[in-house]
Amino acid sequence: MKVLIAGAGIGGLTTALMLHARGIDVKIYEAAREVREVGVGINVLPHAIRELEQLGLLPALDEVGVRTRKLTYLTRQGQEVWSELRGMYAGHDVPQFSIHRGRLQKVIYDAVIDRLGKKSIKTGRRLAGFTQNEAGVTAHFTDALKGDKGKTARGDVLICADGIHSAGRRVFYPDETTPSWQGVVMWRGATEWPVWEDGESMAIGGGLGGKFVLYPIAPVQGGKQLMNWVVNVRIKDPLVSPPPPDNWSRRAPLAQVLPHALRFHVPGMNIGKLVQKTPEIFEYPMADRDPLPRWTFGRITLLGDAAHPMYPVGSNGASQAILDARCLADALQKAEHPRAALFAYEKERLPKTAEVVHTNRRGGPERVIDEVEKLAPAGFNTIDDVLSYEDRRAIVGGYANMAGFSRVTVARRAS
Repeated sequence: MKVLIAGAGIGGLTTALMLHARGIDVKIYEAAREVREVGVGINVLPHAIRELEQLGLLPALDEVGVRTRKLTYLTRQGQEVWSELRGMYAGHDVPQFSIHRGRLQKVIYDAVIDRLGKKSIKTGRRLAGFTQNEAGVTAHFTDALKGDKGKTARGDVLICADGIHSAGRRVFYPDETTPSWQGVVMWRGATEWPVWEDGESMAIGGGLGGKFVLYPIAPVQGGKQLMNWVVNVRIKDPLVSPPPPDNWSRRAPLAQVLPHALRFHVPGMNIGKLVQKTPEIFEYPMADRDPLPRWTFGRITLLGDAAHPMYPVGSNGASQAILDARCLADALQKAEHPRAALFAYEKERLPKTAEVVHTNRRGGPERVIDEVEKLAPAGFNTIDDVLSYEDRRAIVGGYANMAGFSRVTVARRAS
């Protein structure tokens, strides 16, 4: 069997490693000139780290990331709503990682090059279309660098892991318009900063309409570490203002971002100085897409953000793409026919990711902050007088169970 993958992001690269480990031939085609360390911070949850650990990547992740110890939810004013241990500190046998997205991608990319060889990835090739028959699939790629005549590749399966603006998805759903948007813009940055708290913890302050996220994404060096921050603010009415087509990771001026950042308070952190010291600030719309009725069409399927782009709530985007990769690789190894494998993969993963998409739109586990701020907008003396411990645990713990990363769920999957 030969598998073609469009897209060398986290999902596509992980799928390649999974398939190679199962003895399946893989070729990756990436539109960019090179696979570079772009982006800022993300979190990868234990159920996904387990899959990377089984690929032998844990030592490399420890070199560039942080094993997350604790997560605290705060009101906008900085009052604690919920705090919990994470990863191995919460009893998992694998960690949760806070890490620079580009460095995570580089760890997986380096493993692909080491195990599959440099020729396994062809850059500067953007998926343009495909044809298929009973014998296989032919993918057509344009030269994304020079605009020269396109290339074709022949395989048994084509996996479209080419992101929220997926060319493969567009072929099957040509009437799908712009991504779904609730008017929220995310400004993101990272800068070297003196160690905050224990150097392993995260804080999320404020509800879905206005939020500040803070966590380190690299090991401590010389008393400092790379500190990631995010400001989410609803600035437009989504009914009349679709997301601008040109603001997918564009630079934003400090003067635009700083007033919004100063609305939040995180104990022990000078948010104003942190934002001011950040060399580059990037703007993204907080967007997703409606879940699809199907991902698979014959010998072609979707994976990761191409299949289920979701709001960056609950640390689930990259994690769900990694789970896709494991499921699809297992299916291709076991099935007697590629079509049966893709059908089994879709049947397993589509309903689970659709539920995550819908739950993230309602705020995911961070909805606990929304509920408290609705009931006590001016603050509180005792959190239990506002929302009981049982109600708060039901929101946060219920999400972990639904998304598959509660300790019991991860342990059950491992067994």
